[in-house]
Amino acid sequence: MQKPASRRSRTFRMTLALSAALAICSTGFAFGGGQVKEIIKILGVGAAVKQFGPDINKAINNLTDHKDTNASYTKVVPIIKIGLNTRGAIGAAQVMGSKVNVDKVKSVAAPEAGLFGDEIRIQALIPVATDNPTDAKGLKAVDGVGVSGIVDLKL
Repeated sequence: MQKPASRRSRTFRMTLALSAALAICSTGFAFGGGQVKEIIKILGVGAAVKQFGPDINKAINNLTDHKDTNASYTKVVPIIKIGLNTRGAIGAAQVMGSKVNVDKVKSVAAPEAGLFGDEIRIQALIPVATDNPTDAKGLKAVDGVGVSGIVDLKL
């Protein structure tokens, strides 16, 4: 069974946009070092998540055979890593909860720390109502929402 043209078109556009973001990221060092590459990576991935979040969400829901309802609703938002000795990398996560609570979530904060030096790395995933979490100690989770999927972006 063939995919409808609109779905095929969306998949092509998503692949094209992610490829463009990867191409931009790979040239970051030519413009002044790793810092520029990191900034482009963050802005590029964040924009891709905002643009293609609904399509990514549908793909995860198809994978898990989940149907959204008001009581069990999902969406994909950016993950922002924060903490000591972290680089502020960004990815994407699917969050799940009641629709009213999920609608409040703008990102997933991922504070990270090391135990016993850096022999053990720990990370929390906290759905938050801001798209700029910066302080690991001041984070407030959106109640009733958890992370139900992780989108692994290879950059």
